[in-house]
Amino acid sequence: MSLLVNIIAAAIPPAIAFIWYHPAVLGKAWIKAADLTEEKLRRSNLALIFALSLLLSFMLGIQVNYLVIHQAHLDSIVMGVKGYGQDGSDVMNELQSFKQKYGLEFRTFRHGAFHGVLSALFFVLPVLGIQTLFERKGFRYLAIHTLYWIVALSLMGGVICQWS
Repeated sequence: MSLLVNIIAAAIPPAIAFIWYHPAVLGKAWIKAADLTEEKLRRSNLALIFALSLLLSFMLGIQVNYLVIHQAHLDSIVMGVKGYGQDGSDVMNELQSFKQKYGLEFRTFRHGAFHGVLSALFFVLPVLGIQTLFERKGFRYLAIHTLYWIVALSLMGGVICQWS
């Protein structure tokens, strides 16, 4: 995985959040759905929030890499096989041959974005859905956050898959 690509991808969720949760976009609806007040929001430390968001997004990008790039798992399939890690061994020769032949398959922005959307729908939505239920928040709260993650993860996935 490319460190530069992950840094770029990590900037996506905070950048999208800056727009998404702005009062002119969905911010007013989010504030109401989350039972927040503008006073409480003003008292928050935005610099700290965005710095921690970048750190967490960087961590997320590491995982997104494994979700969108299928080849990232190849070594894990044969790690326990005798000869793994030894140059010239049968298993290493076969692994290298496979990587050379298929190493760039499904490495497009579109493919990464597709897996980003799937991750949002089948991982983020259930997690946020459970949290929303226990917090007694409404559908609007869940929809605002889930749609944000669909957009953010699709863009992260696309960037990582295309350019890593």
